[in-house]
Amino acid sequence: MAQGSGDQRAVGIADPEESSPNMIVYRKIEDIITKMQDDKTGGVPVRTVKSFLSKIPSVVTGMDIVQWLMKNLSIEDPVEAIHLGSLIAAQGYVFPISDHVLTMKDDGTFYRFQAPYFWPSNCWEPENTDYAIYLCKRTMQNKARLELADYEAENLARLQRAFARKWEFIFMQAEAQVKIDRKKDKTERKILDSQERAFWDVHRPVPGCVNTTEMDIRKCRRLKNPQKVKKSVYGVTEESQSQSPVHIPSQPIRKTTKEDIRKQITFLNAQIDRHCLKMSKVAESLIAYTEQYMEYDPLITPAEPSNPWISDDIALWDIEMSKEPSQQRVKRWGFSFDEILKDQVGRDQFLRFLESEFSSENLRFWLAVQDLKKQPLQDVARRVEEIWQEFLAPGAPSAINLDSHSYEITSQNVKDGGRYTFEDAQEHIYKLMKSDSYARFLRSNAYQDLLLAKKKKVSKVVELP
Repeated sequence: MAQGSGDQRAVGIADPEESSPNMIVYRKIEDIITKMQDDKTGGVPVRTVKSFLSKIPSVVTGMDIVQWLMKNLSIEDPVEAIHLGSLIAAQGYVFPISDHVLTMKDDGTFYRFQAPYFWPSNCWEPENTDYAIYLCKRTMQNKARLELADYEAENLARLQRAFARKWEFIFMQAEAQVKIDRKKDKTERKILDSQERAFWDVHRPVPGCVNTTEMDIRKCRRLKNPQKVKKSVYGVTEESQSQSPVHIPSQPIRKTTKEDIRKQITFLNAQIDRHCLKMSKVAESLIAYTEQYMEYDPLITPAEPSNPWISDDIALWDIEMSKEPSQQRVKRWGFSFDEILKDQVGRDQFLRFLESEFSSENLRFWLAVQDLKKQPLQDVARRVEEIWQEFLAPGAPSAINLDSHSYEITSQNVKDGGRYTFEDAQEHIYKLMKSDSYARFLRSNAYQDLLLAKKKKVSKVVELP
């Protein structure tokens, strides 16, 4: 190995890691970030902002970043600057402090620069044990701003089952890191917590967002080297022969051996085992589902006040049609995201909540696409253009956040619009609302107060003689 590396230096061949496509892109981004943080050459102003009774240290606004990119990189189109900023944010070099979705917005949204320690050019390959330690540490800190999101709680439970034998070691590591963090200054600790969270937003992104460590730059690199495709199963890497039909003369294709086939069979068997469920688990899930929906099945639980199909009383229909939902109906919204979308009153309540968070465009886009699928054929093209102009076109009044892959597919589909033009974009927005906005809605005062109010109303009716 030493002799080989010496030969490379003798003939002037660069380090393959440094000359790889993704590393070249990282270095270019880091040059921009370094200049952006340089106060002497007119960088982006980093400041501490007061918010109610607290202070938000070391932040910049998305508007400042976009304006800096346009001024210093000679970009005339703001949309191009926003796109470049989103590409930089997707790699984790800058990140929003109040959101897990790594995109750039040209407004007053606060962003923070990532510490060089967490830059992608360091070639970190974090393992699931590292992620388990991070999530475990978050649960120990016991603060509202560090509360685990639903998808993170699910990941923690899955990792705890996977690493059951060494979970005590993982817990001890997390506990030791928490003790060290508590000795740091409060402001410094707040900044470091957000930077560590942003690092994991890149390597373990929110469901529905593109994983830039597997897609984009590295995907292009794998396509240029189709001989080996790495697949990971909990840290175990397997190699399989690419089935590319294109012959590349400069890279002769190696013949598939029995050992290659045996490895591929082993890998596929491991994949099958991962997706198998015990009958006891299936039975438990079925029983839990049945018990959850039992009171909503009119064949098992009598309807209240009475079943209008077998009596002359239509009070039940009046209750269901009213804008004042029953306690039973409000409770059902918490079963799943689909339940609240199916209920007109539930959608209205969810829309009000999104309006309070300034993200109502997501639900309005989803509903517009649903309505598009029911439109007469002669109205489809017109409606497609209206949806595009309102939610996706450059400078759209109600712009939604899409990953680059979904946006590219949708842009191509719009050219020959149909009822399912926005299918990919709708799926992305659905997953985003389900994993983020819906979970916050269930924890919000709006939903809890509504649920509590209905419970009190029911209890008063029961107490009447």
